[in-house]
Amino acid sequence: MLSARIRIAARLVAVVAMAALTAGCFHPMYAEHTDGTPDLREKLMGVEIPPVDKANASREARVGVEIRNALAFKLYGTATGMPPTHRLVLRFNSGRSSLMVSTVTGLPTSENYNLDAQFNLIEIASNKSVMSGTTFSRVSYDMPGSYQRFARARAFRDAEDRAAQEVADNIQTRLASFFSAGT
Repeated sequence: MLSARIRIAARLVAVVAMAALTAGCFHPMYAEHTDGTPDLREKLMGVEIPPVDKANASREARVGVEIRNALAFKLYGTATGMPPTHRLVLRFNSGRSSLMVSTVTGLPTSENYNLDAQFNLIEIASNKSVMSGTTFSRVSYDMPGSYQRFARARAFRDAEDRAAQEVADNIQTRLASFFSAGT
């Protein structure tokens, strides 16, 4: 019985020792650097986001503006004035699919809004792609009643906005990872 307690205590001491050894390896992603190198916030502020190439006054143009605005806020916050070091080129496709159809009216009562985005980060100095990727969002929404056109249009627009925010979150996370780790 005593040897079992000693083994448990030895294991606990080993775990604490390993944790103490690796504690110095942790560096918060958004922490400021003391060695003079630019921190992650400054690197993200150097990303230029040009307008998304979609037909003017289309639904997709509005979604493109939503994605771009959400990304700009996530990357820059309220700061301005940093010279761009990278350009983020965005392309996306959207669509919707019916999940449930009313047996009485034959109209959909629940739909999915699909947003598939491709992004390419280009270093401005060399005009070379340094990172590219894809992301997506699937947002479901309900459409109340067959005669409530405004409610249907508003539900669809809210789904577009939620999907744009989700895509912007995913892209911002990947950019932060790239600038933090370099891959």
